[in-house]
Amino acid sequence: MHLSEISQAQTERLSHIDFRAYFLGEIGRSDLVSRFGIGEAAATRDITLYRELAPKNLEYDTQARTYVKSEAFKPLFDYSPAQVLAALSQGFGEDFVGSHKPMIPCETPAELNSPLLPVLAVLTRAIHHKKVVRIQYRSIQSGLSSREIAPFALVDNGLRWHVRAFDRKRQIFTDFVITRIAAPKIIEGKPEERETREADIQWNRVVEMELVAHPKLPHPETIEMDYAMQDGVLKVNVRAAVAGYVLRRWNVDCTEDHSLEGAEYHLWLRNRQALYGVHNLVLAPGYTTEIASDDKKEQVSGKR
Repeated sequence: MHLSEISQAQTERLSHIDFRAYFLGEIGRSDLVSRFGIGEAAATRDITLYRELAPKNLEYDTQARTYVKSEAFKPLFDYSPAQVLAALSQGFGEDFVGSHKPMIPCETPAELNSPLLPVLAVLTRAIHHKKVVRIQYRSIQSGLSSREIAPFALVDNGLRWHVRAFDRKRQIFTDFVITRIAAPKIIEGKPEERETREADIQWNRVVEMELVAHPKLPHPETIEMDYAMQDGVLKVNVRAAVAGYVLRRWNVDCTEDHSLEGAEYHLWLRNRQALYGVHNLVLAPGYTTEIASDDKKEQVSGKR
């Protein structure tokens, strides 16, 4: 049987099987039952048909009583990075089969880079199964190096995708740019307790930022309307680990005296003190703080 002979509804269920196996590493009947509202018998037929179409893609794990991705896996469907990331981060779109076209004319910012799906798939399977990954990583400062990381979340900073992980080489939690990762391989063993998401203080700490219209604007009420501010303030709760990304993406002036010049600065951070101890404020426009680096303290500025 060929995919062209199968109904659209069943093809979408087959795509869901393919997607979960590729990016999560496992698929069971219960996944299809809960996702599509079908009976267990129908779910069994779908998995059987998938295995007929792609006989080398799945292996049955008798202990876990589920199907797992095989070493010989090759995706049965084509995916775009945008579709995959939307499905992983927002929970929809992975089982849509057909051309991906907007419903009305839309224009979005150009994507200058996208993660390679084979790299992304290893990372997402590691996150899903709480595994450690050995990678080759290329950084601006140190060039190419081998790392072992314990990843637990994907992070979109508005410009590119990162994976949040514990870095065994530097013994810290940090973000790795996915497009700089090569040759990822899941290794045996689970992360230690100190390497898990629960131990990442910056990830688990939530800070409340109070954003107001920039005091230099002649008509602040316009910005208050833009952001649906209440009493002239927009209160935003973010993880400390991503605060710098958010402030940079929104071009928030983080100086004490709202002194940054430029038409791009529509917002000012009114409560700088709430960000005390946030590590990535070097990214925030105009924010100057002391941070620990290489066992010493140095002055850094977010104004670039």
